[in-house]
Amino acid sequence: MSRKPKLELTWIGKDERPRLEPRILIEDPSKSHHASAKREGDIFSNMLIHGDNLLALKALEADYAGKVKCVFIDPPYNTGSAFEHYDDGIEHSLWLSLMRDRLEIIRKLLAEDGSLWITIDDNEAHYLKVLCDEVFGRKNFVGALSWQKRTSPANDAIFFSKDHDNILVYARNVEIWRPNRIEFGASQEGNYRNPDNDPRGPWNSAAYTCAKNSEERPNLYYAIFNPNTNEEIWPKKTRVWAYGPEKHAENVKNRLIYWGADGKSSSPRIKKFLSNAKSVVPRSIWLNSEVGHNQEARGESLELFGASPFSSPKPERLLQRIIHIASKPGDLVLDSFAGSGTTGAVAHKMGRRWIMVELGEHAHTHIVPRLKKVIDGEDKGGVTEATGWQGGGGYRYFNLAPSLLEADKWGRWVISKDYNAPMLAEALCKHMGFTYAPSQDVAEYWRHGHSSETDFIYVTTLALTQDQLRAISEDVGPDRTLLVCCKAFNARVEDFENLTVTKIPHAILSRCEWGKDDYSLKIANLPEREPEEATPEPAKSRKAKTATPSLFDDQEG
Repeated sequence: MSRKPKLELTWIGKDERPRLEPRILIEDPSKSHHASAKREGDIFSNMLIHGDNLLALKALEADYAGKVKCVFIDPPYNTGSAFEHYDDGIEHSLWLSLMRDRLEIIRKLLAEDGSLWITIDDNEAHYLKVLCDEVFGRKNFVGALSWQKRTSPANDAIFFSKDHDNILVYARNVEIWRPNRIEFGASQEGNYRNPDNDPRGPWNSAAYTCAKNSEERPNLYYAIFNPNTNEEIWPKKTRVWAYGPEKHAENVKNRLIYWGADGKSSSPRIKKFLSNAKSVVPRSIWLNSEVGHNQEARGESLELFGASPFSSPKPERLLQRIIHIASKPGDLVLDSFAGSGTTGAVAHKMGRRWIMVELGEHAHTHIVPRLKKVIDGEDKGGVTEATGWQGGGGYRYFNLAPSLLEADKWGRWVISKDYNAPMLAEALCKHMGFTYAPSQDVAEYWRHGHSSETDFIYVTTLALTQDQLRAISEDVGPDRTLLVCCKAFNARVEDFENLTVTKIPHAILSRCEWGKDDYSLKIANLPEREPEEATPEPAKSRKAKTATPSLFDDQEG
């Protein structure tokens, strides 16, 4: 028996993958900000990273793999139009490659019970869905939500008014991840009535059967009595009762059975009282009356930034809904396309920890001043009132460090002059898979990081001799091991069983693309495509061309 071929999304350049350098992060205290006083529960470990978001994700990988509860990204939609703050138009194949590279690291960062949320329009949504299926596994697809982003139709549309955006939701592990339910609001309360004047108040009803058949659950296939008609009622064999005989008797005693307005329904329903209902399961259609719309988001942006609003913001209520469903207070939320900082602002107000990444200058013109207002309690808009936010907490601002290696005047790769000793030690820890944790004990000068309780790393630009390595070996002792990264060595390293000695930069030279700082979604520097010569087609082949194209071809029919 032959297996069905695995279906994959293919595009030009799919097999070309960047060799990313795991950069370190350098804090700029002048741009970090915190509240003037500390309150119980305040969070100060939040991170705003300025730099290329793919390199930033790689920089986070070592320390945050498996720790992020919720990732929200609002990537450029690849619509072919240009926004002020984004180059939102890129060749389809390049867009897919750049998204794939980011999604693969995001998957590593997510906790086992974490989830990814992506806003996207119809232009790339279906390609992105298949791409996410490949990266996350199709079984971990949770749903495609529809967010009503407009308040009125676009009457100048040629075909349809584009009234919604898609939100693709993926779980890291669908067997573990569960959404938080949504608290009741006025729209949900409107579904509750009291047609029989029940003294317990308004109620709604649910089906009394379940999606099991009589062979699967024979104990749920039995007759129940309708007191209004004195008849025995049997469920269908293909859909039995949802409750066993004992539970049904309890439901009857508690007057929870509803037989319809005339009391003669062929299948009862069970009452669900508003007084007992605190939340509902999230639905797949999100109305703008519940989570905001584009006009609301622009109003929030104008309120925050005055004459320089962000061009394509998302409303705070939308992020509040996502963060509520996907996380709990204290959980870590990540947005690697931070834009104007809505995700971090809302996460902060909701008591979550957050990390945001943004490359553009609006990290300084929009995000920094916005977060200062949130922390200082000066942001009165968005979800401030709904969350009861009054200010507090803080964040740390980081830049991506420059590339560890640079070419000298002879074209040789050498350690960048921008790196001091601590930066070099931290960078080598990332490259070699160690946790950077320099010892505070001067006697353990060689202890810059660890990979286990007994395995350590030492980084130095010295050229080490036999005697120096012997001294280090004796300090380390027979029960511990040490990786020594040095500029050079003149010694018989096999003499030291507890040491592994390697040269830098030789040990890492072939691992990465050095000196590349920009993997962003931009096409400004792409070469122009050479025009192709038109080749006359044989008459017979022209008819064949009308056949259905490949599923993923970018041809016009």
